[in-house]
Amino acid sequence: MTSRGERAPEKRVAFELPAALERPRADASMKRPISTTAGAALVLLRVAAGFFWVTIVALDWSSWVGVFDDDPTDLTPELLGVTLAAFIVVCGGFLLGEAVFGLLILRGRNFPRVVVMVFAVLSISTAFTGWWAQGQDIRVNTTLVTLALDILILLALSSRSAATYAHRRRRD
Repeated sequence: MTSRGERAPEKRVAFELPAALERPRADASMKRPISTTAGAALVLLRVAAGFFWVTIVALDWSSWVGVFDDDPTDLTPELLGVTLAAFIVVCGGFLLGEAVFGLLILRGRNFPRVVVMVFAVLSISTAFTGWWAQGQDIRVNTTLVTLALDILILLALSSRSAATYAHRRRRD
């Protein structure tokens, strides 16, 4: 027993059969495990980091757009305003969706948990590919924070207790 009255997980043998791993045993009255709470909190932290990044980019939008344009003289203030608005709407919508997924994970839904884990895998793979193929640096001011959050999200939400909690309402 732990300090909060939760049962400690049973030890697993090294030669566990795949059939035993296939479907976790779920209990409809199961309390939310710390891995689910931590995973949802990390998703919300990633959303906060995303809003911070969007704000930083929006404050220096003309230089960000100028990197992709060979002739910066054709960037009119109207064009900059339209592209900035489109950028904020797309990124804001994506971050809002991720925040909703974080809250749904906290409530124990499985589909958002799986989608967030797939997104984390894609994000980690993209950072690795950029580092491997293009020599991009992974630093605190570039991708280290989001990479670390993605790894922690993946670890928390892929745990056995998080999967069991997400499947607790499923009928066998």
